[in-house]
Amino acid sequence: MTLFALLKDIPVGLRSTVVSISIDGTSATTIILDSKTGESLCKPFLYNESCADALPSVKSIAPANHTVCSGSSTLCKLVSWWNSDNSTKESTVLLHQADWLLWLLHGKLGVSDYNNALKVGYDPEIEFYPPWLLLQPYSRVLPSIQPPGTAIGALKESIRTEYGFPKDCIICSGTTDSVAAFLAARASQPGKAVTSLGSTLAIKLLSTRRVEDARFGVYSHRLDDKWLVGGASNTGGAVLRQIFTDEQLEKLSEQINPAEASPFDYYPLQGVGERFPVADPKMEPRLHPRPASDVEYLHGILESIARIEAKGYSLLKDLGSTPVEEVFTAGGGSKNEKWIKIRERVLGLPVSKALQTEAAYGAALLAMKGASEHKDGSL
Repeated sequence: MTLFALLKDIPVGLRSTVVSISIDGTSATTIILDSKTGESLCKPFLYNESCADALPSVKSIAPANHTVCSGSSTLCKLVSWWNSDNSTKESTVLLHQADWLLWLLHGKLGVSDYNNALKVGYDPEIEFYPPWLLLQPYSRVLPSIQPPGTAIGALKESIRTEYGFPKDCIICSGTTDSVAAFLAARASQPGKAVTSLGSTLAIKLLSTRRVEDARFGVYSHRLDDKWLVGGASNTGGAVLRQIFTDEQLEKLSEQINPAEASPFDYYPLQGVGERFPVADPKMEPRLHPRPASDVEYLHGILESIARIEAKGYSLLKDLGSTPVEEVFTAGGGSKNEKWIKIRERVLGLPVSKALQTEAAYGAALLAMKGASEHKDGSL
């Protein structure tokens, strides 16, 4: 319903100019479907759902510290469903929500992209599912894989005529939301990075080398001939919102001198546990001592988050990635100019706000890429 409401929201005068469509979605949201009808065979598994029951089985077949060795991985969700479902599973296919929405538009069931498929075990380096996965009985439900932004098929005729899209409008394979957000920032050279300062702190760095380590939640998405290496901390804006209102954050930030280092050493977390850049499920939040001045307190928290960010980029380098050279900022924290200056000092690097911070802009760039490449071939 939402998808078609969005298509309807496109102004009528613009619909005839739409040459391609792509969609991004949060990775590891998993849908198990009947491969003949497209009907869902169970409730969807949301991206943050953990299927710990399947973890021992997955760890027994996957390489140590592989991306799938996490209870919330797509593969754990598939194995959990496979072990608990009593049907014959004869006509079954796994899709991610972006794949499923795109299927509604192009009608070719069972196609995904190598960014979304990373957490089900697909190896984008060899462009194939690895042997340890293909040996499993459930491997037959895995989707076929295309590079992100690849033309899959024409927009369904019924949809095209109802909404007034052109005859040559094509549907392209999608990507994950974090990759789309990185693409939106136009950070195209190795060493360029995007820090997303939302409710949590997530970093993505373009590297010539692939880096993977499940202990820290570090994994690499393929971007053409390069790798997008990333990790996510539990620190971030959600902790700030527990302490200050948006109005307080704005007014207090104005009074901070970003050129001065804060003497306070905090580790702002919402609850117990951290994964990146420190893998410690028992780590306690550290938000004391609290000075009398709220300006000093906020300064200390912002600077402490900046130090965590710096440690994150340092860890990626230690694990083998290309060193970071410049950081673009996305998310709500990108609006805080004083924080950007603090981070620039702590990181010792140029830091700026990304011109485009919406993941949907990145998905549109993928659609444009697909349309461009499609001109040289046919579906």
